[in-house]
Amino acid sequence: MIGLKEIQEARETLSGIVRVTPCTPVPKIGHNVWIKAENLQLTGAFKIRGAYNKISHLSAEEAARGVIACSAGNHAQGIALSASMQGIRSVICMPEGAPISKVENTRGYGAQVVLVPGVYDDAAKEAERLAKEEGYTFAHPFNDPYVMAGQGTIGLEILEQLPDVEQVVVPIGGGGLISGIAVAIKSLKPSCRVIGVQAASVASMRASLDAGHVVTVPDGGTIADGIHVLTPGSLTFEAVSRFVDDVVTVEEDEIAAAILSLLENQKTVAEGAGATTVAACMFGHVDGSKKTVCVVSGGNVDVTTLSRIITRGLSKSGRILEVETKIEDKPGSLLRLLQIVASTGANVLSISHDREDKDSDVSACIVSMVLETRDIAHVEQLLIKLEGAGYPLYEA
Repeated sequence: MIGLKEIQEARETLSGIVRVTPCTPVPKIGHNVWIKAENLQLTGAFKIRGAYNKISHLSAEEAARGVIACSAGNHAQGIALSASMQGIRSVICMPEGAPISKVENTRGYGAQVVLVPGVYDDAAKEAERLAKEEGYTFAHPFNDPYVMAGQGTIGLEILEQLPDVEQVVVPIGGGGLISGIAVAIKSLKPSCRVIGVQAASVASMRASLDAGHVVTVPDGGTIADGIHVLTPGSLTFEAVSRFVDDVVTVEEDEIAAAILSLLENQKTVAEGAGATTVAACMFGHVDGSKKTVCVVSGGNVDVTTLSRIITRGLSKSGRILEVETKIEDKPGSLLRLLQIVASTGANVLSISHDREDKDSDVSACIVSMVLETRDIAHVEQLLIKLEGAGYPLYEA
């Protein structure tokens, strides 16, 4: 188990290497909410802190053998850059479904990338196999004291930047980030709550806490690829059990809405994992009355999927509505439907008018619309008006 001493030593090691990232208020998300913007860190994520601290403590023999790591992307980039800065060879095993931008950035930082079928846990097994066969030094992404201590330097910065903070909300994948931050926070300000956030579809730390021991959860898809970890670490589980006040979960559409809110209101690009903390605040999963810092852990979102994430976020926040209804197959029927839509102030983004639907009667047509709306209340107003006018609504 690491302590405050190891985190303070890590800070000395990282001095002049990593950025002290800003901690800024985000009033459009909550009047008591600040974000710790690790998306502005070197490599676009917090991982450089733990990675560089780990690489710096390799023995001469370990460094000579080269280092191997497994990662969904951010630890990969952190290790690749840290190793290159210190003249050490690096090999990174990544899930083959990792965002292309993260794969290419990892190569760009000087690492040899090995793509592995499956998820993070499969990449971890391959990295362990290659470490044994080829003699590489294994750098674990979270279950390592030097990595945990490096991530803990974020906690020191938060307390200096916002001394009266009452609550720190941190994403959890394997648990390295929250372990380090929680040890730092609880050592210096025990009254400050530390809350972890996981994607509900892969909430391995939450499941482990409930079970009282480390467990592996079934794989579930998530846009928060940076915390897509099915089995937390033994060291991190111990730290979370001792120092973390609670672990909550957020749904996929909540994460998407948080990404959209940060992008639109704060001009901040956050990846799915980084936005989970903001999602927890936006949708009431944490105490909104406390002065809260949300750690936005990274900003390495794949631009090829960003548009889909934004669309999902717009839907969750009531800015886009997909609706399907039935109209009579007569002249003027479509016009009457659109007049009702227009009367509410909604804007038609796209529309499909299908006369050949096999489930519809011969005298009717199915109309599918994507509408631009203002918010949830506007959506409810529109749906009530359509139903009141006799239009049946179906799931689009």
